[in-house]
Amino acid sequence: MLKDEQARLLACVHCGFCLTACPTYNRVGDEADSPRGRLHLMRAVAEGRLEASAPAFRRHIDRCLGCRACEPVCPSGVQYGYLVERARTVSARAGGRDVLGRLLLLSFGRRLPAKLAGWGGRLLRVGGLSAALYRLLPRGFGRLRFGLGMLAAPRGWAGLREVPGGSTPRAASAPERSPSPRRAPRVAVLQGCVQEALFARVNRATERVLLAAGCELVPVPEQGCCGALHAHGGALDESGSLARANIGAFERAEVDYIVVNAAGCGAMMKEYGEQLAGDPEWAERAHALSVRVRDLNELLLELELPAGGAIELRVTYDAPCHLHHAQRITRAPIDLVRRIPGIEYVALRQAEECCGGAGIYGITHPELGGRILSDKVDAILETKAQVVVTPNPGCMMQIGVGLLQRGSVVRVLHPVELLDESYRRAGLYR
Repeated sequence: MLKDEQARLLACVHCGFCLTACPTYNRVGDEADSPRGRLHLMRAVAEGRLEASAPAFRRHIDRCLGCRACEPVCPSGVQYGYLVERARTVSARAGGRDVLGRLLLLSFGRRLPAKLAGWGGRLLRVGGLSAALYRLLPRGFGRLRFGLGMLAAPRGWAGLREVPGGSTPRAASAPERSPSPRRAPRVAVLQGCVQEALFARVNRATERVLLAAGCELVPVPEQGCCGALHAHGGALDESGSLARANIGAFERAEVDYIVVNAAGCGAMMKEYGEQLAGDPEWAERAHALSVRVRDLNELLLELELPAGGAIELRVTYDAPCHLHHAQRITRAPIDLVRRIPGIEYVALRQAEECCGGAGIYGITHPELGGRILSDKVDAILETKAQVVVTPNPGCMMQIGVGLLQRGSVVRVLHPVELLDESYRRAGLYR
């Protein structure tokens, strides 16, 4: 697979601009844990100078976060994210995928296991069991304890205290809106596997806000996992199969836009055309679908949004890697939050650096992932914010457990949850 990517690999001129952008290189200082070092290893495998089963290849490719922070700073335009997915697939085929990774991909690649995993996660969270076990388990159960903390941490609005003048959030239904003279955009929302399983509240908020913005929502019950977890985990064949299934499902819906509220899923779906470029039956269909994919924040700024009610909160924003670096959407979430009356927005130091989540990186690489997460939490606490917003479920869980470890009461929300609550306070919902 890497042998077919010689042109992309040779685009790297080893200038080193990527070094300071790479979170792993910045922490360990090892050239092999930098983008250009990993590209050098990929070339060695592609040219037959190194076996894909070599421990060095596996170790350094596996330690990459896949954050793609190297791409915007690369003067040669190296498609690093594309290449590292193929390197991980080569490594996995040589026996380099761990048990935890295999279980994760199995769980979310098929409907029944995904539903069972979702039910289990919701049961642990709603019943308070994950929080209780996190508190009770000794530190010797580090990885298990961290995983339980990821489930327990993101709690939504419950118990969130505003400065005086706020009101208590309550459930909201569909919005009341006067007819618009323009045709309402027909949109479908990607429900997502992790998002719907653990953050269904974000999907419901997304739907209410889109309706309030004048969109027509079209259900797509045949949709499934976008394939991002599989592509990042070295399972490109499975990722391609999931992409084809989603392309067919969303084609039948005949919508103007496919709206995605999870950064990693949005980046994946926008790259379906590239992922399936070598498949003559699907390449054109994949590209046609990709151009209709919109990040939720991106689309909302294109629409005529109604005025919302005030929320008296001090808020900061963490930029998910696959929104900031992969999709190059850097301002939209901030602009949306700053539009909400009463919000005091505070910029976050190094907001664009990875939080150390990267799927299950915090569990599989607890020491390095923990160092990256600790720096992110330090930056958040410096802002004195009550809420940090970040539009990606993995980031919400990773940052949430980091704050939990520090005993912080700072809440982690998706930006659309703030907008949704603002609309509820403005009386836009029945």
